[in-house]
Amino acid sequence: MTDFIHRYEPATKAGSPPLLLLHGTGGDENDLLGLGEMIAPGSALLSPRGRVLEHGMPRFFRRLAEGVFDEEDVRRRALELGEFVADARKQYGIGAPVAVGFSNGANIAAALLLLKPDVLAGAILLRAMVPLSDPPKANLAGKPVLLLSGQSDPIVPATNSARLAAQLSEAGARVEHKVLPAGHQLSQADVTLARSWIGSVEAKAA
Repeated sequence: MTDFIHRYEPATKAGSPPLLLLHGTGGDENDLLGLGEMIAPGSALLSPRGRVLEHGMPRFFRRLAEGVFDEEDVRRRALELGEFVADARKQYGIGAPVAVGFSNGANIAAALLLLKPDVLAGAILLRAMVPLSDPPKANLAGKPVLLLSGQSDPIVPATNSARLAAQLSEAGARVEHKVLPAGHQLSQADVTLARSWIGSVEAKAA
């Protein structure tokens, strides 16, 4: 298996989509397990730790400054993550997961959608930014994506998250973009909306 430190929690409920949990800067493989359990009780949870260190803090790819990404590294790391997911699916016997990413984790999830569309069944992108200024032409035909942005987020400009929503929509994804009265941190509204959205995705798949 591609070398990611990770946690795996098997499903306890048949038919629930597996989740790929992708933490923010400074997080680790334990960070989003509680969130995963809250939004999709009974789902299998696959939670890798980012392999890039920034001042000792794990991330999923390098950045040159706040909001300025090393796009070559984004591409390389997204493909590595895609390999890890493919290997983990074989090892654990799970279907294509829905990514649940926060901040840096949401950005790598968005890059994965654009670079390797078949890896994910969909995505919940929490406080995501455009990961690639010139993304490849992806075919996301009907793939469900929930993008939750913060109205007073000091890190992600509203124009940037709107551009990401447009990029994914243009690639054919079924994007639901909501702007919440929040900053960069997650709120109870994120949990409630994500849980409801996962429920609707599950119902459509059934």
